Amino acid sequence: MLRLDGVVKQFGAKRAVDGISLGVPSGQFVGVIGQSGSGKSTLLRMINRLGDPTGGVIRFGDVDVTALKGRALRQWRARCAMIFQQFNLAGRLDVLTNVLMGRAFHAPAWRAVLKLWTDEEKAMGLSALESLDIARLAGQRADTLSGGQQQRVAIARALIQEPEIILADEPIASLDPRNTQVVMDALQHINRHFGITVICNLHSLDLARKYCDRLVGLAAGRLVFDGAPAALTDHVARDLYGLESADVIGPASAPGFVPGAQPGLALAGS
Repeated sequence: MLRLDGVVKQFGAKRAVDGISLGVPSGQFVGVIGQSGSGKSTLLRMINRLGDPTGGVIRFGDVDVTALKGRALRQWRARCAMIFQQFNLAGRLDVLTNVLMGRAFHAPAWRAVLKLWTDEEKAMGLSALESLDIARLAGQRADTLSGGQQQRVAIARALIQEPEIILADEPIASLDPRNTQVVMDALQHINRHFGITVICNLHSLDLARKYCDRLVGLAAGRLVFDGAPAALTDHVARDLYGLESADVIGPASAPGFVPGAQPGLALAGS
């Protein structure tokens, strides 16, 4: 289980993440929702240790993630793969080579730098691409692909890390509706078929409700909702999203609605 205990991230006087405590059992598909600037990306980056917490502890099983350094930290990042909004591919390299970079931790450093992959590793990369229906693109330069194809390459790269957790930071933010569905279907398949825990930042409540087992809502860096998708009513969502609610669920229909009001939220731990 992944467990966060009182995790804080402070930038000057601002707390981007403010005392979040959360447990995520293995195999869950968790959607992290909330307004822009609510702390969603900061939270995922701390779990991956791309950013260090100001306070609190992150644990995975008996491992204190917040204390890791050197090789142990690199090993954690292999176990806890990250998928980014902007894909983070090497555009001039072919698709298969981009995917195989996910094996960098598992190979000797000199071999990873020289990109001297074994036949077994190449087979793993092709298998990952095949599972995402893009094996035919293995020899194509990454910068010639569509956004949806590039994101699937990034997912394949994460998959061959053989991770126990995949963190996806707004993975469909720049995609059209068709590619959005393809990418979300791919993440759901990985979660259900391989049993890999997926924690995914999402802006669309429709997608969050459709794909996730559990939703975690943040507001001003604090955990204010934690429950099943069915428990996130439109009324609660309007409270959570405030002025952005019209973008994610349509305009408020109830008279007297005050954007940003807090009553009605299902408080975490209540």
